[in-house]
Amino acid sequence: MVNYKAEIAPVREYLLELQDTICAAFERADGEARFGGEELPGERGGLARPRVLSDGPVFERAAVNFSHTSGARMPAAATSRRPELEGASFEAVSISLIVHPRNPYVPTTHANVRFFIAGEASAEPVWWFGGGFDLTPYYGFEDDAVHWHRTARAACLPFGDDVYPRLKTRCDEYFHLPHRDEPRGVGGLFFDDLDQPTFDHCFGLMRSVGDHLLPAYLPIVERRKSHPYGDSERNFQLYRRGRYVEFNLLYDRGTRFGLQASGRVESILASLPPLVRWNYDWSPEPGSPEEQLYTDFLRPRDWLGESAELSPDSAS
Repeated sequence: MVNYKAEIAPVREYLLELQDTICAAFERADGEARFGGEELPGERGGLARPRVLSDGPVFERAAVNFSHTSGARMPAAATSRRPELEGASFEAVSISLIVHPRNPYVPTTHANVRFFIAGEASAEPVWWFGGGFDLTPYYGFEDDAVHWHRTARAACLPFGDDVYPRLKTRCDEYFHLPHRDEPRGVGGLFFDDLDQPTFDHCFGLMRSVGDHLLPAYLPIVERRKSHPYGDSERNFQLYRRGRYVEFNLLYDRGTRFGLQASGRVESILASLPPLVRWNYDWSPEPGSPEEQLYTDFLRPRDWLGESAELSPDSAS
């Protein structure tokens, strides 16, 4: 029998190392700004390690936050799909990150990887992994979307040919704004409640997703960060950031879990963009690049099947 309480230690160690790796890579990509951070010990051995970068030439804001949380009662956001765990104690380790770029031609990205144990006093505690990453462009480029999904597929292939299609579909379904009937972006990977077939298999998939985030995102940043733009593109970026805020505050399970678990509000809401705007009853001009985002990119697509001939490293 695996002692899952003991197994949280290597997951925590991996996530702390991943946080350091991602922060260093983002600092190199930005070239100027640096992450500030704190070490905030919690009760029962927990730890919050928020890392936030602001006002860089490439990244207007990036937050890469590690959290080790424990509590006497599972928050409602974690038991809505597992009502049998209501009232159970829990322990969770996670990294959640968000990047809000300055240039409107660089997409926003979000990623999260996490491990839960519920009912720690039991001889057989319930455990599961979750995570994924997704991409939210403001101006669409097919080669960026194809590269993103090729890298996502590469993260999944060691674990079965059917894993990428399932996790892509879950991502399309989850990152959707019901009140607008609109996807948040071009998707990626999303999984939750992963506890089969073995602990090692599930931990391996979570690690692979975490390790593929930088290869998926940084090549896109490099080829778009110097793209010329003006006030029109910037205003559209700020308008589209409003969709991100709407999703995070209304639907995102991680945000709700953090608030319900009495997490540090500054760390939880560090995922929000520093600037955003809402335009009343606005719609893009027909035939514009802004309209193309809606017609060609903000819909579920088989990016690998439809665009198989595109090189993931070619620039538009």
